This record gives sequence, structure tokens and C-alpha cells, in this order.
Amino acid sequence: MDGALTLSFDMALVLGILCLTVVLFVREWVSADVAGLVILVVLGLTQLVPVDRLFDGFASNAVMSILAVMVLGAGLDRTGVMGHAASLVLKLSRGNEKHLVVALSLVAGSTSAFMQNPAVVALFLPVASRIAARTGYPLSHLLMPMGFCVVLGGCMSMVGSSPMILLNDLLLAANRNLPSGAESLRALPLFAVLPVGLALFLSGIAYFRFFGSRLLTAQDDRLPVTPGTTESYFEQVYGIRGEVYELTVEAGSALIGQSIHEVETLSGAPLILAIKDNQGVRVAPAGDQLLSQSTVIGALGPPDTVERFAAEHGLSLAPSLRQLEEAFNPARSGISEAVIPPGSRFVGKTVGELRLRKRYGISPLALTRGEEVYREDIRRIEVRPGDCLVFHGGWPELAEHAHEKDFVVVTDYPQDEQRPQKLWFAVSFFALGFTLALVGHFPLPVALLGGAVGMLLTGVISMDEAYKAISWKSIFVLACLIPLGNAVDSTGTAAWISQEAFVYLGGWPIWLLQLAVAILTAMAAMAISQVGAAVLMVPMAINLALAANASPLEFALIAALGASNNFLTASNPVNSLISGPGGYRAGEFLRIGLPLTLLFAVVSVVMVTWWF
Repeated sequence: MDGALTLSFDMALVLGILCLTVVLFVREWVSADVAGLVILVVLGLTQLVPVDRLFDGFASNAVMSILAVMVLGAGLDRTGVMGHAASLVLKLSRGNEKHLVVALSLVAGSTSAFMQNPAVVALFLPVASRIAARTGYPLSHLLMPMGFCVVLGGCMSMVGSSPMILLNDLLLAANRNLPSGAESLRALPLFAVLPVGLALFLSGIAYFRFFGSRLLTAQDDRLPVTPGTTESYFEQVYGIRGEVYELTVEAGSALIGQSIHEVETLSGAPLILAIKDNQGVRVAPAGDQLLSQSTVIGALGPPDTVERFAAEHGLSLAPSLRQLEEAFNPARSGISEAVIPPGSRFVGKTVGELRLRKRYGISPLALTRGEEVYREDIRRIEVRPGDCLVFHGGWPELAEHAHEKDFVVVTDYPQDEQRPQKLWFAVSFFALGFTLALVGHFPLPVALLGGAVGMLLTGVISMDEAYKAISWKSIFVLACLIPLGNAVDSTGTAAWISQEAFVYLGGWPIWLLQLAVAILTAMAAMAISQVGAAVLMVPMAINLALAANASPLEFALIAALGASNNFLTASNPVNSLISGPGGYRAGEFLRIGLPLTLLFAVVSVVMVTWWF
């Protein structure tokens, strides 16, 4: 650096905005995308970022690359590639549980080199559930190794995670503020980080093969979900007991004219899963649907409770299912579990506000959050990321809405393959996009969008489906935080913080400085998300490297990798997705994730130093 920097007014403003960012993300007063918009507006009002560059994030290479990867992944999903993945995992494992964990982790982790981590986990959750159902192995033994290896596999390319996608934009932006005489930073090719990521990925697989899985097995009191134990599983975990009965509303019944929601609030009322009236048979009827004389109700509950309720309210109880037999055919409907991903529109709303029956054709039965299971009056419960929702619904309706990405169904259920005849088109254009990025002279987003456009033109996926496949919440968070990273760098805030840190750390060897950057970035990711940590720490790492006469590229890459190093908290979307279906407690993430977090930091520093 040319000389000592002093704290300016603009730097103080940026530090204040950084503090505001941390508070908004940690306290979660508003959703992450709203928090990003708040930061963007504040940057514009304070003029820390020129107006003509304030919205550059929305047109950045990082945002367009993420958008293209999401569409490519949706195309693979539509053609049934995941069903083939399940068969491949079973074939590789040969029925051995340890081999099964390794095979699932290998396949899912390898896929994450080409797709974003949350999308890969969302695609492989049903795969893991299907494998657990076929083999009888506990789902909890599969999900954590799979999820963590997906995070590690995402480090094998520049598109596997948001921090890696964002890194090139941050490197090029840093060139504008490098001191005179410093060598310009270059953008990294698609698989420039493959040796580093591969070492991290194989370390993770070895960790679970020889150590991590033992911890899961040794302290596992969860139930396996297998075909023979599905009913007992739902009963023991969620308290959903009883059988389905057919009740008919008789003349003079007090329930005539009442809505389904009003009936279910009555004392001892069973769960109403289907009805038949003059409009036909409906599974998961809307809560505002009124009952009339001769309406047939399909209700779930213990025998004595259902019989008592029928006698008290003028209902006749049929000895068996007659008029609603087809509605409750296991090939037509049933009970399922779904996890709520971080970007879901459900987050922040109560179960009642979601109007799941009317909008999605599913009846909510229970909700689990960590170790808590809620069955009573769940309509008043506000949905959070990682919640696991249990519901009854028809399979066609579930398949119709499962691709909207507001919930990820983790229970295997009968469904038609979407477009299996388009499978080779999907695979070919997916490969084409990455081949163009790898061997061509095309920018990464152009190459990936080329593959996505090919899928659209050949009917693998429609434009409406492509819109639904994109997590607009993730796009907004990334696009809104990119200008914050530019402000941190352009105002000299990153250089000033690095200068002050170097006063205390200047005597440390380079490898120890790099390890400190890796661990501090991982801690930042737990508080302000992976994107926020990358935006904040990469510019600082570059300036710290300049102060220490070290390689800025190495420090920047270590910071970007560190932003993905979060195996401990639900601020990592992968952890949110697997915690509900796996039944994991916070202590398990800490016990199993902490050693892996430290291993990640050490391996990343060693490999980056050796390779670069």
C-alpha cells in the first residue's frame, strides 16, 4: 500500500451499512430478499455507489450464470434423470449401507459441481427417500452425508455455489481499486478450482466413511421409513393415528351449512380429507367449503373418536369405504412429508394463510420443527425454513405443484414421469452448455444460457416452467448485495480494515493468515449468508494479501471457499433442507459438522497454496 489510510466519512458510512446488513440477516425481521433491497436503497440514497452502477448486480455475470444453472437443473428434473440416479446409487452400493452412503454422496456431490447446492439437494431428497424406502436404511443415515458432500462437491467448479459464481465478478471489480504496480486479477475458468474442490470432496467422503457415519449410527433413535413401517412411522413421529371412515351428513344434522374449517374446530372432530357432494369427489377440499345434506365425508381418526363424533352431530357411519373408495386408493392419494426450502413463498406465513387445500389440494396434518411436533391448531403456526410439513393429498395435484419449489416432497409417491422422451435432449444440452464454457471462448453465462435455450427450443421445459424453476429470492439477494461489495472496495473500507488487522497480524506467517481468513469467512457465512460473507470478505482478503505481499488470488479464493464452509447452522440452505426430513437436532450439526468445518478450512488452505 502507498501509505496509511485514515477512516473517512464514506468508510464510516459503509461500516454502518455492514452493521445494518448483519443485523437484518441475523435478526430476520424481514426476509433476506427484502433485506437486500433495503441495503440497495440505502447505498443509493447515500450515493456510496453511483446511480449508473447501482443496479449492475442484476445484469452481472454471476446472476445470469445462477439463473441459467437453475433452468438447466429444472430440465434434468423434468425428464426423470433423478429416477435413474436412484437406480445408479443402488447398483453401486450393492445393498451395503456403508457403500450406500458413499455411493449417494458421490453421485449427489458430483452433480453439485454443475448445479447450485440447494437445487441438487432438492433434487436428491426424493432420491434418498426412495432409496431408504427400498432398502430399509434410516433416512437420517443418508441425508447428512449426502448434504454435506453436496456442499463440498460444489467447490469443484465455478458454478457449484453462489460464492464461487460470485468470485469472478468480485475479482474483476477489485481490479478497479488495486494500487499502482499491482498485477491485475484474472477471472478463473470453469474448472480452475477442480483439484482444490476434489480434495475437499474426497476428504468429506472419507470423513463420513470412517468417522461421521459412526456418530449418526451410535446416537440414532429415529425410525427408518420403509414400505412396511410407513404407517407406524407417521403414527409414532407425528401422532397421526386411526383409519379413514366414510360419514354421511343426515337430514337435521347440526353440521349442515357449516364450513369444513368450522367443523374441524369442534371438539373431537376428525381430520376431513375428502368429500363427495353434488359437485363430485374432492380430495383435500377447501376449508370454506360448506356441508349440505347427503354430503359424504372422508375422515381420519381413531375408531372410538369418529363413532362418538358421528353420533353427536347427526352423521351416519358406513361400515367401509364405498363412495370414497377411489379417492383413498393408495395409487390416487396418501400422506406425504415435504420440507420448506429457504426461498419458499411459504416462509413467514401461517399454515392457515397458505390456504393449502384451496390452492394446492393438500390437507395439512402436522408440522415438525427440530424436535418439536405440532398437531393441534397448526393453522396458527408461522412457517420457517427447514420446517417439515405432513399432509394428505392426491398424487396428481401434488405432482402438479411439487415443481413450484415452495416445498420439496421427500416421501416417495406415485407420479408419472414428466417427459422421459426428452431425456437425451436434456442431457445433451446440459453437456453442451458446460462444454462451451469449458473449451469455447464464450463467457460462462452465455455458454450456460446456450444450453438452457436448447432445452426450451426442444420442449424439455417450457418458458413458464423455467420461470418457476428460478429462485427469484436468491437472485434478488445476490443482485442487491453485489453493489455492497463494490462499495466496501471502492471507498477503501476493505483496505482500511485490512490495514488495521495487519497491525496485529503482520507477524503471522502467510499460511496462518490464510487459515484465519478461511475461518473468519466461515463464521461470517453463519451470520449473514454465503453471499453476504463472500461480498464482505473477498475484498478484505485481497487487501490483506496486498498488505502481506502475498497472492491476492489465493486469499480471494480461500475466502470464497470459506463462504461455503457452513455445516453448523440453518443459515446454510442445505442444512435447512435436510434437517426436517432427517430429524436432525442442532447438537448433531455441531457434533458432526464442527470437525468437518475445521477439516474444510485446513484442506482449502493447503490445496490453494499448493495448486495456485
